[in-house]
Amino acid sequence: MTTRASIRFLRRARIVELSHVPSMRSVLDWLRLDERARGTKEGCNEGDCGACTVALGSLKNGKLVYEPVNACIILVGQLDGKELVTVDDLADGDVLHPVQQALVDTHGSQCGFCTPGFVMSLFTLYQQGGAPTRDEIATHIAGNLCRCTGYRPIIEAAQLSCSGKAADRWAKAAREATRQLAALDDGADVFVGTPESFIARPAQAVTLARLAAENPDATIVSGATDVGLWITKQMRQLPKIILTGGVKELHAVKSDKDRISLGAAATYAEATPALSTIDADVAEVLRRLGSTQVRASGTVGGNIANGSPIGDMPPMLIALGATLTLRHGDTERSLPLESFFIAYGRQDRKPGELVWHIDVPKLKRNEAFRAYKISKRFDQDISAVMAGFKFTLDGRTISSARIAFGGMAATPKRGAATEVALQGVSLDQPASWAAAIDALAKDFQPISDMRASAAYRIDVAQGLLKKALMEVAGAGNTRVLANRKAVA
Repeated sequence: MTTRASIRFLRRARIVELSHVPSMRSVLDWLRLDERARGTKEGCNEGDCGACTVALGSLKNGKLVYEPVNACIILVGQLDGKELVTVDDLADGDVLHPVQQALVDTHGSQCGFCTPGFVMSLFTLYQQGGAPTRDEIATHIAGNLCRCTGYRPIIEAAQLSCSGKAADRWAKAAREATRQLAALDDGADVFVGTPESFIARPAQAVTLARLAAENPDATIVSGATDVGLWITKQMRQLPKIILTGGVKELHAVKSDKDRISLGAAATYAEATPALSTIDADVAEVLRRLGSTQVRASGTVGGNIANGSPIGDMPPMLIALGATLTLRHGDTERSLPLESFFIAYGRQDRKPGELVWHIDVPKLKRNEAFRAYKISKRFDQDISAVMAGFKFTLDGRTISSARIAFGGMAATPKRGAATEVALQGVSLDQPASWAAAIDALAKDFQPISDMRASAAYRIDVAQGLLKKALMEVAGAGNTRVLANRKAVA
């Protein structure tokens, strides 16, 4: 195993090598302050508005893929082994890129501040080829906010430009870019800095585990969609940063007949195809989780490790019966996911111990699952209430249930009393559901905050349980949810 004291990435067909970079340096600051490429804009500085969107090119199973990410919160160290493309790169002299020209032709820009981010999101959509539907375009740009033009002309620009096989400079140079990125993949562990202040991106699992164990005060970063805000909003000082994304085995997504196993560094984009096969509700929640930019960077493992009481994934995974594996040095241990969350801000993870992988059981023939996300905005918003329900059925009777909620307590939590009350309930006798619905008030005593009041949360939770039971009881196990076009 070798160690490299520099971060290397592809930029404008050339290799950039950085041997001196602050551990907390964002890609946005590097672009604007160091490279002096100022087309990429700073808007919210927390990964919500999309003005800072850039494209990262990487090899996925040997294929070159371009994904949009928020440059304001991802770190320079995360560029290692990738290609960075920004809005400054797209025009070829006086000739605009097809997505830029389409935005001009459809009058898709007014003040122009958000435009660079829209351009880069559409650039990544253009690279996918094909002709996306209006709904697919809307989902792709949900992480880009416009406050003056309106979305109709922007969507029209996408329909005009993203209508077939990519034929720009990047498509023509794909073979050479693939060769360059493959050459950058040298299998070396990256360590830039000093023992007191560094950014590390191990490529080997053993190096990652050992480095974390030896530096229990270091900050472990997967996608930086949360840690990035510690830097930009909370102004924390994080002198030691260990990135998990360089370890290939932690990106693995494996599926067999009984379960799906996710490496802790698997992004939502990487994990979604497999997780979506579990149930249509899982697919729908994943579609609404964050934005395209967030799903390209953020990881399921990171969402679990940060212990947020309002994370979207834990309630679904707990309801499904997921198991978590942790690693400290060379030692691994496993526990039910719900046992990982101890109290607000506290998880069953000792310093230097890493979330390693997650095993998610698939549904059996006699199991029914439902999940619902309640938020003020439909797209790219934090949950007020997140619910996951799994019912094990004996004919038309519920023999057992697993109920989990987010946003209802200091941690993602199961509804123990509700689960007991559901045992023996008949799907054909709605009156028998009342005790279980009432039991939610025993399991949860939520707080009021900016997202919802405590009374609203209890009312919603009870309504969601009733909705789940009605849907499962429905003829042919059909679902009565309006927003299913994206996963139908």
